[in-house]
Amino acid sequence: MAAALVSTGVVALAEIGDKTQLLALLLAARFRRPGAIIAGILIATLLNHALAAWLGAWVAAWLQPDVLKWLVAASFAAVALWSLKPDTLDDGETLPARGAFVATLIAFFLAEIGDKTQVATVLLATRYEPLWEVVAGTTVGMLLANVPVVMLGSRFARRLPLKAARRVAAAVFMALAVWVALNGAG
Repeated sequence: MAAALVSTGVVALAEIGDKTQLLALLLAARFRRPGAIIAGILIATLLNHALAAWLGAWVAAWLQPDVLKWLVAASFAAVALWSLKPDTLDDGETLPARGAFVATLIAFFLAEIGDKTQVATVLLATRYEPLWEVVAGTTVGMLLANVPVVMLGSRFARRLPLKAARRVAAAVFMALAVWVALNGAG
């Protein structure tokens, strides 16, 4: 059980203030479907962290650091551009839960690629066994950090200036793209 507890604590702390928390807030504000968003975060994290635990060391050894750096930078730039896409919802209208789930699943899975919590999962998997406890712990850590953000974001969605939030998110993700391009993904 030590692997699960250590993994939960490490990832919950690493996730605080991370880009995926901003993503959780934006998804909650846009879709206003907290259950579907939380389910998407859960499944995306399970898949991503399982892959990280079992294949992360191999991928890190296979990929050149410069290739990883540019891949991550390009991903941040793409998310920045996607953040600028205006919503097509009228005030008070919500999207179907399936749309929120699929969007969250894809966005969280991609946002976790090369993220510090994914790297933490790889490192924890090299030290602790069994691997399923590491994956379970890192997933619980992600949920501990993101579920409150989703619940608050969904609750206050009608009061959030979504246009301003999209612009701020785009600026943050573009700044991350430039930072990664200049400094690397680590």
